[in-house]
Amino acid sequence: MLEHVAIWTKNLEEMKDFYCAYFNGRTGERYRSDTDFSAHFESYFVSFGDKSRLELMEMATIPATAYAPGEEATGLTHLAFAVDTTEAVDELARRAHAEGRTVLLEPHMTGDGYYEACLLDPDGNRVEITVLPA
Repeated sequence: MLEHVAIWTKNLEEMKDFYCAYFNGRTGERYRSDTDFSAHFESYFVSFGDKSRLELMEMATIPATAYAPGEEATGLTHLAFAVDTTEAVDELARRAHAEGRTVLLEPHMTGDGYYEACLLDPDGNRVEITVLPA
């Protein structure tokens, strides 16, 4: 079982708010390290209903990414969140448009049976919203 995925960010609160608002995530208190080794490290664990978690981490010494937001590159390509209905995919895509977020792929059926849309989170990471194939 995959326990969690971690993302470095320069926008910890905005990222937390996005994943909580779009995918019903829940967080505890913001963690702040007081050790010399990781001074100024802060994070949230965002928990989802299926027990999966996303760790959002911020530390001033971490450099910005070399990739432009939404660009494809070797490595982690996207996060995918399953919803129950095609209507939920459509609604989240509409919401993203209304909030001025980038929607890379409008809701559509894929060749392998997924109904999905793809948008960018506040840091430009690709996030798929999908209904699992029957």
